[in-house]
This record gives sequence, C-alpha cells and structure tokens, in this order.
Amino acid sequence: GRGFAFRRKQKIERQYRKLLKKRRQVHSQQDNQFTDTYPEHLKHLYLAEEEKLKKRRRTPDDSVSSEEKPNKAADVCGYVCFMIISVSRTCTFSSRPVVTQEKLKNKTCNQKAKEEYEKIKAERARKKEEAEKRKQQREEAQRLYRQKKMEAYKILSKKTKKGQPNLNLQVEFLLQKIQQNT
Repeated sequence: GRGFAFRRKQKIERQYRKLLKKRRQVHSQQDNQFTDTYPEHLKHLYLAEEEKLKKRRRTPDDSVSSEEKPNKAADVCGYVCFMIISVSRTCTFSSRPVVTQEKLKNKTCNQKAKEEYEKIKAERARKKEEAEKRKQQREEAQRLYRQKKMEAYKILSKKTKKGQPNLNLQVEFLLQKIQQNT
C-alpha cells in the first residue's frame, strides 16, 4: 500500500486547491463591489481592463491538469493588478502628486544607495592601498634579510686552497657580529 507520506502529500494538495478556490471567490466578490464607482468619462476603460484581468485569471486556471500546479505568478500578478485598479476606482484622481512623491523618494533612495556604494568603494580602495604598502614593506624586509644571509654564507663558506674552511674569516665575521650587537 501507500504510506503515510503519500496521504500527507494528498492532504496538502487538497488544502492548496481549497485555498485557490477561496481566492477565486474573494476576487469575484471584489469585482462586484466596485462596479458602480467608476468615473463616467473613464468607465469604458475600467470595464475593458477588468475584462482583460478576468481573462488572465481564467486562462491559467483552465489549463491546469491533474499533474500540474497552477501558475502562482500569474495569480499574484492578476491579483495585484486588480487591487491597483480597485484602489484607483475608489480614489479621486489626485494620483499625480503621489507619483511625484514616490519618484522623489525613489531618487533619494537611489542617491543614498549610490552614496553608500561610493563609501564602500572608497573603503575598499583604502584597504587595498594599505595591503599593498604592507606587502611592499614585507618584500623589502625579506630582500634585506636574504641579502644579509647571502653575505654571511659567502664569508662562512670560503675555503682554503686545500678545501678546508677558512677559520680566520669565520672568526672575523663573529667579531663583527658581536661588535654590532654591543
């Protein structure tokens, strides 16, 4: 038989279908609610838009097979468009100042984002320069260290004609080292 996971999956699918059905009923109630509040000179435009939205909402739901799930994006888009239209029906037509205020807000938001970006960019450039300076200092210190080591190696590795280590040079090197430290 089929296990508990299958029954749980079926239950969730039933709940999802039920929710979609409720949403469709809510949409139809909202459609009926605002039909009388159209401005007379723009009534034909609102009715045409409403018909388009109804068609959009019906097409994804009609094409759903038993295996596919409905297109949520289309439902949400239709719902949002419907809400915008329903709000614009009930409002008086003072939407232009609101749009300009939104544009101003967007510009300030954009400007704030640009300023934030510039600050971050400057901070990154500063950090990059500091890292480059540290790298150069480290390389210079390593170069000096290698140079000293090479000089010491040359002095200490000198041999006599017979191939023996030159103790006189080694003693002189140790003497110089002691004098530098004191």
